[in-house]
Amino acid sequence: MVGLIGKKLGHTRIYDTEGNVVPVTVILAGPNRVVQCKTVEKDGYSAVQLGFDDQKEIRINKPMAGHFSKHKAAPVKRLREFRDFSLKVKEGDVLNVDVFAQGDYVDCIGITKGHGFQGVVKRYNFRGAPATHGTKGWKRRPGGLGASLFPGHIDKGKKMPGHMGTVRRTVQNLRVMAVLPEDNVLLVSGSMPGAEGDYVIIRESKKKPKATVQK
Repeated sequence: MVGLIGKKLGHTRIYDTEGNVVPVTVILAGPNRVVQCKTVEKDGYSAVQLGFDDQKEIRINKPMAGHFSKHKAAPVKRLREFRDFSLKVKEGDVLNVDVFAQGDYVDCIGITKGHGFQGVVKRYNFRGAPATHGTKGWKRRPGGLGASLFPGHIDKGKKMPGHMGTVRRTVQNLRVMAVLPEDNVLLVSGSMPGAEGDYVIIRESKKKPKATVQK
């Protein structure tokens, strides 16, 4: 499993080899520094911890400063572990976008945009109550929630007003349309969760790994 930490820069469109217009997401995905290499013998599992986006030392708390000092790594804003990393790396190595190639399939993970506190009409597309025939102040309310006698409480999982968005989501099987090593930029087909400037994770597709993709 190969992966990188990146930052979503925006969207554009390009032409493929057949002249078709393809909408793509622009991702800054490098450089990624190898901060720590975990092993089964020492840590109980195999993983590689990558760091992305340099941070000022004054903005690092003491536990993280100790972690970076222990592994002789520069402070970064984002750390992420990738289990069973398929590349042979060691602490201090630098990974760039060239770990992926044009035509590879990737899974992109990000945090969706937040939409604040919303009612059931906005959140779950409830129809709402009629606007006439004696209805007063109930147009966008959900209606009955729990009977007073039985069950006497609101069932778990009931669709109710609440916070909308700001959740972790994964979009699978996006195709890498172009790799720009000089700018550490990936152009990935389609869209992915998050706003422009948000951090994302790009990993090798689980359903279409490199070994099975016909170039």
